[in-house]
Amino acid sequence: MPVKQTSGIEALLEALKQSGMNVDGAGFGAGKGGPDGEGPASTGAGGRGASAAGSGRGNGGRPVTPHIEIPFADRMKTWGRRAVIVAAIVIVIVALAAYWWFHPPINIHSTDTWMFVAIFILLPLFLAFWSRSRSYETGTSKLDPNPTKSKTFKWLSFVPVAVALVGVLGAVASLSVFPGNAEKYANVLQTTDLDFASDIQEVNYSEIPIIDRDSAILLGNREMGSIPEYVSQFEISPLYSQINYQGEPVRVSPLGYADLFKWFTNREAGIPGYALVNMTTQNAEIVRLDGNPIHYSQSEPLVRNIDRHVQLKYPFYMFDEKSFEIDEEGQPWWICPVQTRTIGLFGGTTIERVVMCNATTGECQDLAIDEVPQWVDRAYPAELLIEQYNWSGKYKNGWLNSFLGQEGVVQTTPGTDGQVGYNYIAKDDDVWVYTGVTSATADNSIVGFVLINQRTAESHFYTVPGATEDSAMGSAEGQVQNLRYTATFPLLINVANQPTYFMALKDGEGLVKKFAMIDIQHYQNVAVGDTVADCQKAYLALLATNGVDTGGVATDTLEAQGTIVHMVQAVVEGNSHFYVQLEGDESIYDFALPGLIEIVGYQEGDTIRFAYLDSEVTKPVEGITAPDGSVEEASGEPVSTMDGPASGEQQDASASNG
Repeated sequence: MPVKQTSGIEALLEALKQSGMNVDGAGFGAGKGGPDGEGPASTGAGGRGASAAGSGRGNGGRPVTPHIEIPFADRMKTWGRRAVIVAAIVIVIVALAAYWWFHPPINIHSTDTWMFVAIFILLPLFLAFWSRSRSYETGTSKLDPNPTKSKTFKWLSFVPVAVALVGVLGAVASLSVFPGNAEKYANVLQTTDLDFASDIQEVNYSEIPIIDRDSAILLGNREMGSIPEYVSQFEISPLYSQINYQGEPVRVSPLGYADLFKWFTNREAGIPGYALVNMTTQNAEIVRLDGNPIHYSQSEPLVRNIDRHVQLKYPFYMFDEKSFEIDEEGQPWWICPVQTRTIGLFGGTTIERVVMCNATTGECQDLAIDEVPQWVDRAYPAELLIEQYNWSGKYKNGWLNSFLGQEGVVQTTPGTDGQVGYNYIAKDDDVWVYTGVTSATADNSIVGFVLINQRTAESHFYTVPGATEDSAMGSAEGQVQNLRYTATFPLLINVANQPTYFMALKDGEGLVKKFAMIDIQHYQNVAVGDTVADCQKAYLALLATNGVDTGGVATDTLEAQGTIVHMVQAVVEGNSHFYVQLEGDESIYDFALPGLIEIVGYQEGDTIRFAYLDSEVTKPVEGITAPDGSVEEASGEPVSTMDGPASGEQQDASASNG
């Protein structure tokens, strides 16, 4: 009897089948066609149609390479018990290594935890259970078919799916549209309405921060260049946290290892210092930490990485944005706020605890928010506070009103370049986040502004209608448009009980060249000066010109006396002003009514004596000296009528000047 001849391909397929691999539907036949391979395709193993040519040949008898598709799960079902155990051990090791490296919090409210569990636990479990179910359903070379076990593993494969569904439902329960959630979001942050003039003290120019974060970075990097032994090994972190240090606003940022090799060579000695930039004086220095270097930082790649160190020490805590601060003795600390989710699984984020980590020793203190010491300035991240205020502004009248009627809906003003618009104010030895508040349509005006304490989350709202920060920046830049200076995001200050925007004007290199003050309610009123003192003087003169009582804030009052040679009346924004020139004096003196109502008793040719403030354009008058030598000071009440002068000569003078 002749021996049956088989091709190499057929032998390979038979060997694969014997090993338990599924080769059904692989795209080739097992039977033979006609003598020349042109007969009809026979039925291959599994009863499926094979290729167009018998014996796995076509195109004139040339062999056709088979294409076998074996999904990963189908391969898993052929594994034996030992392979499954080895795979499980590998998965556990990989998961532990991934946990150490990525260190997500072990907390059901953390989205990072859910992503980690889904990738490293739920997905492998689903694949393992589903493949074993298939193995017992069809059987393999090592397992006999077992419908009971197949059904058991099939039900087990539903467990990771059910866990994933819990996360999805928790996310849905966190949405503001979920019944009752809008009210909860609106009450996460409690805000009190206060009066600006009585709550915000008049500005102390020795304490006002006159530069922004970008300028602080430039100053810090320049100072770093003066220490060559540090430049080659370290660089300044971009953090630059703004804090109050010994009563002054400063920005601090730790040094960090320049690269991995620099870390390897310096890790034992640690990081030798931090950058400190005074926001008022613009003085920058690199503070050396002799004997107490920083060992725990964000530039550490392994065990002493501050994020990993704190998270592994408190594995169940969800940490928010960490900040670098120094205490009153200059000791560096990491301030690590702990998140709490109060709505559903993932909504209503707030801060209830703070972990303080000593940057030198790594020792930690776990404190409730009301136990945080006074010198800590940044327990609540600024952007979280802005988000919380926007929740209250959006949902205080319910979810439906938040996008349909929008009655009373407000939001914080946007910043530039798509960033959140806010700045910091030093008040009561704390750092407060400041931002304007505008309507739901985000127009170019504000209805007021809000101050929120970064240590306690105390929130105050002040009703002050006026221009947005972006509009004020544009107005200030317009004053120096020929110089092409750009304005920094403004600070809010109190000048003569007037809410005022204060900002620096920088050149193309980022260096501060001038300063500007802008009346929030009348943002076309802009005062610019080369120094803060010059800017203040010009702004006070501008306020006096508009009938505002400066309350004796100005200290450089001058005196003039002479014969009036020219006198006209004008109305500026509804307020009456008399503009006077004296004989032999080219200056124009501004008498604002009704504070200086006695000016109506004077006319050209009369002799007058008065006190005034020096200014570049018009010089605002503070008071008129009466014949008995007393000074009649301005009352500061603006006039909103079109009252004319008292005499016919003054009326003629006004008419002759258009």
